Amino acid sequence: MEKILKKVVKFGGSSLADAGQFKKVKEIIMADKGRRFVVPSAPGKRFSGDDKVTDLLLACQLTSAEGGDWGSIFAKIEERYNGIIRELGLSVSLHEEFSVIRKAFADGCTKDYAASRGEYLNGILLADYLGYEFIDAATVVFFDKDGNFDAVKTNRVMGHVLESCENAVIPGFFGRGVDGEIVTFSRGGSDITGAIVARAVTADIYENWTDVSGFLMADPRIVENPKPINIITYRELRELAYMGASVLHEDAIFPVKIAGIPINIKNTNEPTASGTRIVATTEQYQNEYIITGIAGKKGFALINIEKDMMNSELGFGMKVLSVLAEMGINFEHLPSGIDTMSVVVAESAIKGRERQLLSRISALVSPDNIDIEKGICLIAVVGRGMIRTQGTACRVFDALAREGINIRMIDQGSSELNIIIGVEEHDFDSAIRTVYNEFVD
Repeated sequence: MEKILKKVVKFGGSSLADAGQFKKVKEIIMADKGRRFVVPSAPGKRFSGDDKVTDLLLACQLTSAEGGDWGSIFAKIEERYNGIIRELGLSVSLHEEFSVIRKAFADGCTKDYAASRGEYLNGILLADYLGYEFIDAATVVFFDKDGNFDAVKTNRVMGHVLESCENAVIPGFFGRGVDGEIVTFSRGGSDITGAIVARAVTADIYENWTDVSGFLMADPRIVENPKPINIITYRELRELAYMGASVLHEDAIFPVKIAGIPINIKNTNEPTASGTRIVATTEQYQNEYIITGIAGKKGFALINIEKDMMNSELGFGMKVLSVLAEMGINFEHLPSGIDTMSVVVAESAIKGRERQLLSRISALVSPDNIDIEKGICLIAVVGRGMIRTQGTACRVFDALAREGINIRMIDQGSSELNIIIGVEEHDFDSAIRTVYNEFVD
């Protein structure tokens, strides 16, 4: 007899936007007995121009805090949920919950409380629709006195509670602080809750259902019909997510990575598609492609420093970085030569402080030349296949040279998992398309 894999399934806002989507979700869950624990987001947009329920809740909280009339906004929220109840023929009522939330707004509730109620209410409806037990996330997800997620306590309590549950719905995005107040993760935090549940129940797979069929090798807004990524490691995902290429909340990786639980990104509207599987390690390679994916991000600046005999001056780099630390500026990359050093920082971090930054660095290290170059974009070429393939970097540089694209910076980690290049903003889209076309037929 084939083993039934224990699965935690998380559904995003678009997957639960209306009654029609609820029906799709139920079909998916009931098609696999292993899908025992469900983590829902708040209802998302049903169509272009529609409102997300979470945005409406935050608008109520803000309007109330400013002394305005939020009643009409809240009426939209009530109708959204009541419409789902009517269309699905549910017996459950949210009348009491609406009353509690209305009172909280009138009494001046926190933003976290307001933002969390979308998932909370949707969890109640989905549990009733599925016939599953509803477990309030505030009873099993905990934050410490500083507002940081308490992984140890959460894993212990949640594991104990869910051990006795055959099936349960646990709303995503929020938990409880030490003072009893509701605390939320950052937006997209239902992904994190799903991973936390998966770890607590030692799931075999964490399925994250959204409105796309997994990851693509490049941004479809830049590259036409990019190939899908069938399997990707946590490390590759981390590199691509850093550049903004992710349909999964970045922090959701870590709870399941610790437990060695694979993640499967699936499409609610195309459930038979294989999606993308995220794993700790794999010997499986997409043999036809050396690279796994390409992603990029705009808005960087280069602090370029030149000084003869820089390499023999003890503590030179430390002094430069100490200025950044004292000014509260993070550096992204640090490519260097014998007599040159470049520091990559976000433009927004130095805006309005350029002269002060250059002056303080100059006072410490007395460079022969120092300047700041703005309008730089970073592009990451990522792939586990690059480690075993010679000449990958050469192909990247040759392809860009053929297109007349000037490379302003090169950085490659010792793991050889990725190559990061810096180009000027006007070359951003062209550079990504060029590299993609070099490696993907």
